[in-house]
Amino acid sequence: MTWRWRYENANGGEVTDQPLPRDVFQNQSDAESWLGENWSELLSLGVEQVTLLEDDRVEYSGMSLRVG
Repeated sequence: MTWRWRYENANGGEVTDQPLPRDVFQNQSDAESWLGENWSELLSLGVEQVTLLEDDRVEYSGMSLRVG
């Protein structure tokens, strides 16, 4: 099983017009740690929210990168 992030705009559409990281992780914890270290860079590239996928299954979706 692999874990990855889907990068989305504010409406939940996938952001595809930017060169975004396509890291794949071996577990949920590693994926979440990576996001904690990189969320501000993603926000600056136009990503407003993310969805965490385990293979093709959605673990959770619509998590905003905006603080507060």
